[in-house]
Amino acid sequence: MLRALVLSLCLISPVALAANPVFDVHVHLRDGETSLQQYRDDVRAAGLELSGIGVMWFGGPHQARQGDLAKIRAGNDQVIALAKAHADVLPIATVHPFDGDAAMEELARVAAAGVKVLKIHAHTQGFDVSDPRVEALARRAGELGITVLMDNANILPGDSEKLFNLVVRVPKTNFILAHIGGLNFRFWNILALARTADGFGFENLYFDISATVLVVADSPVEEEFLWTLRNVGLDHVLLGSDYPQIGLDATVKAFERLDLSDEEKAKIRSGNAMTLFGR
Repeated sequence: MLRALVLSLCLISPVALAANPVFDVHVHLRDGETSLQQYRDDVRAAGLELSGIGVMWFGGPHQARQGDLAKIRAGNDQVIALAKAHADVLPIATVHPFDGDAAMEELARVAAAGVKVLKIHAHTQGFDVSDPRVEALARRAGELGITVLMDNANILPGDSEKLFNLVVRVPKTNFILAHIGGLNFRFWNILALARTADGFGFENLYFDISATVLVVADSPVEEEFLWTLRNVGLDHVLLGSDYPQIGLDATVKAFERLDLSDEEKAKIRSGNAMTLFGR
């Protein structure tokens, strides 16, 4: 009896999954159309239905380094082309904050091409979040209607605090913080207190729970994680896989084990992203 209960909690039928579409906001595609097809094959094999895919070209061994302007432009063009060919693809571009005017020009160029999300990664691109050039880039992104997606796995002490300060300084730009702080997710409960101060609504701050959800589901800290999601605001939580490092199948199965209502899960699976990106 107990074994049957455990299996029912851990295994979710393809039919049940397909009935609940997912907007995967965190997908790395190394080889354009070829990688997209592999991703779709994996999703289909898992019995999942997609409402959208946030696609970026860089990550892992493929980085957008300072001064590598031609590579950055080519990578951005690749995801823009995918979005033109596939209605469910949300193109996510990148620049390097330290490329100055060239970064600002590329940001404006991709915005004109329909890009709505910019991904920058402090540790892999080698910049400090507190650098004024990062703030200037984020501010300009907001002016262009672009959401800024940044890594928040809390790799080094102080990472979350620096991101908090950036969001405070640039209130007119929407931010998505990937991984919601990793196992330092508790930090973000500070939002519940920050919002008691006038002018600190943090309506511009969103989180994707990619990777972290795999660790916390069915763990001793799951209740604290859910408490955090409610404190940051369930309307501001998104689902992402961080493919190809982590598949959407494993991500969704972990997510479905969280003790959330069907309505709450529907928001996080797809609804919040559809609203944020106007889809």
